[in-house]
Formats: sequence, structure tokens, C-alpha cells
Amino acid sequence: MSRDLRPPVDILHYELVQEQASALGRMGRTLEQALAQLRDFDAAHPRLEMPASLQSARRKLVMEAGQALWMFVVQREATGLRDSRHIMRTYNVPAEVQLCMGLAPASSKPSTR
Repeated sequence: MSRDLRPPVDILHYELVQEQASALGRMGRTLEQALAQLRDFDAAHPRLEMPASLQSARRKLVMEAGQALWMFVVQREATGLRDSRHIMRTYNVPAEVQLCMGLAPASSKPSTR
């Protein structure tokens, strides 16, 4: 029976770093998927002739990508990676997605205040 001779705090730190890396990977993949859906939508529907019904669907995709971007940036910052310019270049994040990053989606329920 082998026994780990590292102090418990080192083992805990290792586990925490592993989970942070795993979460960062998940958030990155979620952002990639959201951006791919937006790009696919744009490729299938030219914006010059887009009816209002499709504009609403596109806006939803932009907001979802903005939320995924926000989650990814926050997760990176939690691990100490503070410069998000690298994300914007690497993932080729459109400016409109960057502008809605962190905005909460509108609630469909009226406020009870």
C-alpha cells in the first residue's frame, strides 16, 4: 500500500489547481461553441436583408456569446490571468460580443418590487 508523503495542504492545492484548469477548459469550449453558432448564423443570413424575426434570434446568439465570454474572463481572472486581450485575439471575439459581456439577460418575469 503506497502512501502519499506530501503535506495535506499540498495535496489540496494540487486538487484546486486541477479543478481550476478543468473549469477554464470548459468555459473556453463553451465560448468557442457560442461564437461558432453566431458565425454559422451570420454565414447563413446576410445582415443587410435580415427580417426582424431573425434579428431577434441573432441578438440572442450575441448575448449568449457575451455571457460565455464573461464567464471565461472571470474564470481566467480567478486563476490570476488578468489580461483578456489574448482571449479577444485568439478567439476572434466580435466587438458586439465584447460590448455585451457581463450583461444579464432580460428577465421575462415582471419585477415584484
